[in-house]
Amino acid sequence: MMKLIVKYHPEINIKSRSVRKRFYKLLESNLRIILKKVHPKAHIISRWTDILVDAPLATPEEREQLLDLIVRIPGVDQFNEVVEYPFVDFDQAYKDVSRHWQDEIAGKSFCVRIKRTGKHDFTSSELERYVGGGLNQAVESARVQLKKPELTIKAELRDDVFHVIKANHKGLGGMPLPSQEDVLALMSGGFDSGVAAYHLIRRGARTHFCFFNLGGKEHEIGVKQACHQVWNAYSSSHKTRFISVNFEPVVAEILTKIDNGLMGVVLKRMMMRAASKVADKLNIKALVTGESLGQVSSQTLTNLNVIDRVTETLILRPLIHIDKSEIIDTARKIGSHDLAAAMPEYCGVISKKPTTRAVLSEIEAAEANFDFSILDDAIYHANMMDVREIENETHEEVKEVEQVTDLSSDSIVLDIRSPEETDNAPLDLGDIEVIELPFFKLATKFGDLDQTKSYYLYCDRGVMSRLQALLLHEHGYTDVKVYRKG
Repeated sequence: MMKLIVKYHPEINIKSRSVRKRFYKLLESNLRIILKKVHPKAHIISRWTDILVDAPLATPEEREQLLDLIVRIPGVDQFNEVVEYPFVDFDQAYKDVSRHWQDEIAGKSFCVRIKRTGKHDFTSSELERYVGGGLNQAVESARVQLKKPELTIKAELRDDVFHVIKANHKGLGGMPLPSQEDVLALMSGGFDSGVAAYHLIRRGARTHFCFFNLGGKEHEIGVKQACHQVWNAYSSSHKTRFISVNFEPVVAEILTKIDNGLMGVVLKRMMMRAASKVADKLNIKALVTGESLGQVSSQTLTNLNVIDRVTETLILRPLIHIDKSEIIDTARKIGSHDLAAAMPEYCGVISKKPTTRAVLSEIEAAEANFDFSILDDAIYHANMMDVREIENETHEEVKEVEQVTDLSSDSIVLDIRSPEETDNAPLDLGDIEVIELPFFKLATKFGDLDQTKSYYLYCDRGVMSRLQALLLHEHGYTDVKVYRKG
């Protein structure tokens, strides 16, 4: 039997009593929705100080899945794996703790910390000293150390029930969904937009996704995958929408009608106009972007001010002060890095000398030449879908990519995993040639290979290799298949 005690994020606990109760119920509901997909018989019960998760008869595989899911649910500060025993007396409590920790403390310093709830004729410190003293006597190489020990053994006594904590896991923190109002994230598929969306999800805002398509089908496929990954990892307890707006005609109009140095700012203003109208349709009050101050020419304070003047909708920029390296590190942590690194760059417009200090009156004068019916038409024909449909749709789109489990001796396999993955687990196929070509170099380097030969893309789960094969097909490289280990 698997028992977990889930702790609320501390920010929740400082709310008023009524708000705390609402947040507790939201988190309990989210846990129930997500965990029952893996273990239908799981019991989730919210209490005033924590949430009890009871998963009877969970297999080792289900246990790992449950732990992985809980660490990614907004509002969870930490959670403990516990073993439950009836409390009899001090000696029995020592024996219960010893079952799980005696072997672990050998040669290490340790202390015992026990939280107590209910009425007892002893203090927590007295029980801690008894259990700690018993362990110290039982293991000669161990030593008690109250300040900065190597191991802290934790337990909880609730009335007459004694919980020995086997392991502690750090959660995501933040606020439970949807404790805040909905937001609309502008998604490009790159590092910044995915991390920005993650930060708003973590704060409890149900986050919808708006994509401005500048690069055709392959661009949309990649961004859909990126949005689905963020939603599935951190927001799958709630339905959200994915909106795709074809912006190629808008870009063409900008290239024709707008002075070169102003094009970048005008493009951003057009995106904000469109996103605001989409948000209005969905009754969403705020937009989210991945802009970071000074990262590119359009993201100076002056330019951002000019961009914001185009709409009264609140624009949130959670990454405004964060360095690019930090953003990429966060992308690695949340699992969006690989898809973002594989995303082709679609700039839309590239100015030779982009303005860093746009003047509002000049921008408005330039936009007077723009045919706004093109923008209105793009918004009118925007495609809106449930983000849950992306997985099935993408699966249908990549069905045309042939997958094989057997290779002939003259096959050439392209291992498109990242260098870290190939270093940790090299792909050895005997006499079959394997070329290591990371996915983020595939688009630019594939054309240099001998195009008279057949190639088989390989990655661990087959998702990235299928997507990359489809993108290569779009570029005319049709003799590309996916290799999956049999």
